[in-house]
Amino acid sequence: MLVKINHSCYDRLTATEKQVITFINANTDKIANMSIGAVAEQTFSSPATVSRTIKKCGIDGFAELRYLLSRKNSESENSIQVNEILKKSLLEVTNTIEHISIDQILQSIELIKNASRIYILSRGLTILVAQEFSLKLQLLGFNIFQISDAAIMKKVSTDIKSDELLIIFSLSGTTEELVVSAENAKSIGAKLITCTSAENSPLTKMSDISLWGYKHKHTSITKVDVTSRFPLYVLSRIIIDYLTLKK
Repeated sequence: MLVKINHSCYDRLTATEKQVITFINANTDKIANMSIGAVAEQTFSSPATVSRTIKKCGIDGFAELRYLLSRKNSESENSIQVNEILKKSLLEVTNTIEHISIDQILQSIELIKNASRIYILSRGLTILVAQEFSLKLQLLGFNIFQISDAAIMKKVSTDIKSDELLIIFSLSGTTEELVVSAENAKSIGAKLITCTSAENSPLTKMSDISLWGYKHKHTSITKVDVTSRFPLYVLSRIIIDYLTLKK
């Protein structure tokens, strides 16, 4: 039995929730490879009910349940590995969201809405995050100038106006050309928003608003910098979704 609950907790479960627990405990050899939708279908419930039931029993969620099961069923090495990968993504999203300051998001929105022009800077694979973010801001009607060339960003940042906004996406917060560009813009009086996965980097220290995304310490490929920018995507999506909601 994986999901252990005391009598008082069990008595508070609905009939459907009890059915979910019974199914999970009777199928511990299968759950690690099932989706939450499949469990809901087998128990004649809904994914929301399955998720709520698991949390009532002291487990953080379905991803955590599958991870625990994969560790218990040690003969399934593939299941363990896949569930560890899923847990990594879950941790990045959860920790990023939990550390977000609502005030900082709202302040970022105001800076974006009030800027006469917005410059969005990035380098490396982070360019993909910045490009998507820039495109969506353009579709929402904002005046956007997206830059990934090192020489151009250094030049443009010396000519930025005080009523314009600089947004920098950087996983490390230490990329030399991004730091120089930020210094240039701040010396002129422009506002700076940074989205990074580094809490005490040169970029975050200069920022008017610093948005932080949690990056898991494990990196799949180490020979080149192809670390996931997933946390930065989460931050950019929150801003875009709120702006879309207010349009």
